[in-house]
Amino acid sequence: MFKDDSLNYKAVIYAAIMVSLMWLGYLFQHIGWLEGCSGAIIPLVPAGLKGVIFSPFLHGNLEHIFGNSVPIFVLIFLLFQFYPIIAKKVFFLGWLLSGFLVWLLPPIDIVTGNFNYVCIIGASGIVYVLAFFLFFSGVFRWNMKLLTISMLVALYYGGLIWGMMPEELFSTLSAPSRISWQSHLSGGVIGTLMAFLFRNIGDRKKKFIWEFPNYYSEKDDKLWQDYKEAHPEDFEELPYRKKENIWDHLDELRRKDSSENH
Repeated sequence: MFKDDSLNYKAVIYAAIMVSLMWLGYLFQHIGWLEGCSGAIIPLVPAGLKGVIFSPFLHGNLEHIFGNSVPIFVLIFLLFQFYPIIAKKVFFLGWLLSGFLVWLLPPIDIVTGNFNYVCIIGASGIVYVLAFFLFFSGVFRWNMKLLTISMLVALYYGGLIWGMMPEELFSTLSAPSRISWQSHLSGGVIGTLMAFLFRNIGDRKKKFIWEFPNYYSEKDDKLWQDYKEAHPEDFEELPYRKKENIWDHLDELRRKDSSENH
């Protein structure tokens, strides 16, 4: 990591707990304890509101949960490692707000315009919240350490931006896409908003004293003068520019004047 940052073991623990709960939820699905739309977000349906809390623990298949487990672990770790003051607030607010926004968005087929009854599960909404928060938070704060995290997130997860648009826009599908672009869009919007709203909490850009052109401290000036008076020997060996004497250049001036007259 960075020199000034020791490893925050809580960041590892929180990330491991979330991934473990996701796999536990998948196990319950696999043995038949959770079936159908139980625990899923069902947009605009009151019964589907419980999915705001429970849907991140549910996944359609092994590919789905594997695809979310690694980024969830990495992004939660980065959040708690570099934003410990606001990490819990960002994580839980992002979880609830993005899920509720998904519930509010009407599930309309982008091609046919039909209103579809869909069940939305998976932790990809939280992935988008964390990725967009980590990227834009570093940008808004303009802190070099946090900007490095922003660049890492952009490098490894920059392709997430394409998931915020319907898959039908890029390819011809034989059946409606099962990827919830609404979850991705909601997560990206909420993550960006929180990065802006929390930009003044925690680490920010550090400004040094010489970056303030009108800075003057009478106290500092007095300390400097007192030191010079108390330690004059420290200034005796300093190189000073020799004061020029005009008479030393008299011959040079005469030659110059003589050449101009000729």
